Amino acid sequence: MSLKKVLLAATVLALPVAAQAQPVNGLYIAGGAGANYRFPSTSAAGIKLKSEVGAVGLASIGWGFGNGLRAEVEGNFRQNDITRTTTRAGVASRNVGYLQSYGPMVNVLYDINLGMAVTPYVGAGVGYGFNKVQDRGVNGTTSFGVNDTRGTLAYQGIVGVAYSLSSMVPGLSLTAEARYYGTLSPTIHTQTRTAGVLGAGSFKPSNDNISGLIGFRYAFGAPAPMAPAAAPAPAPAAAPGVARTYLVFFDWDRADLTARAREIIKEAATNAQRANVTRIEVAGHADRSGDAAYNQRLSQRRAEAVAAQLVRDGVARGAISVQAFGESRPLVPTADNVREPQNRRVEIVLR
Repeated sequence: MSLKKVLLAATVLALPVAAQAQPVNGLYIAGGAGANYRFPSTSAAGIKLKSEVGAVGLASIGWGFGNGLRAEVEGNFRQNDITRTTTRAGVASRNVGYLQSYGPMVNVLYDINLGMAVTPYVGAGVGYGFNKVQDRGVNGTTSFGVNDTRGTLAYQGIVGVAYSLSSMVPGLSLTAEARYYGTLSPTIHTQTRTAGVLGAGSFKPSNDNISGLIGFRYAFGAPAPMAPAAAPAPAPAAAPGVARTYLVFFDWDRADLTARAREIIKEAATNAQRANVTRIEVAGHADRSGDAAYNQRLSQRRAEAVAAQLVRDGVARGAISVQAFGESRPLVPTADNVREPQNRRVEIVLR
């Protein structure tokens, strides 16, 4: 087996690993659920709310820009049962209340491409959070009553990791996240009753949360993973040992042939004549650096240069078909504006 065949086989076998690490490009949806710890809420009025670990759930829809950046709109919900309410006068609840936070967020995230199936990411978001406090604390002859919902500015930080499940479902990833979520302190109205005397007031509880979530993300239009290429069956008329596919590579932003490129084209032309080939397909390609329309024209020039050299090497021009695919069919998938030598190529296929 020739060296160029070995290199081509190694490149094709490596493609599934490289494809797993590609950033999200286009529309996606995501969701997750898990546990939420709300730090004890305190206020200047002396009221303290302590809660147990609760639940969190969220869903989002977003857009990936193909370079690691993503932007999304999220809806979230958190609830924690109150275990104790303490007022300045010492009133304590008996597990008869809860705290809720919910609302929309706008997040910006960045995927850190490690070239593996596992992709870490970080992000931050801002939005509007509704804070609901419902409590009917009772302590002896004193009762503490809250049932109020107020909205205010919300913010969050996100760290997570996505594990690609594209080998089973293209575009699907399993996600694990840790989030800090907080809001500005809302003004919550209260009522107290001591010895039959009703009083009203308000307090501003803090709202700081740490959440852990497990979920899924699905990117629409993700390409199916490329399977290792099987060796093509030899055509009946082919002579023994004649290769059917040849790759001619180019320098960046160039369409002229190197000395090595001419050797490969010469070999393809010679084997085409030995095997009595009646049709030769010549397909030009470009990497994703630069403008897509320019890359389309560049791949056309590369294909035409190879076809012209085949004619000089004795192949009839009528037996050659020329196509140009620009940056649409990379040998090695990359993000936009990435220079990749193996994508700057012309493929010659003897049919």
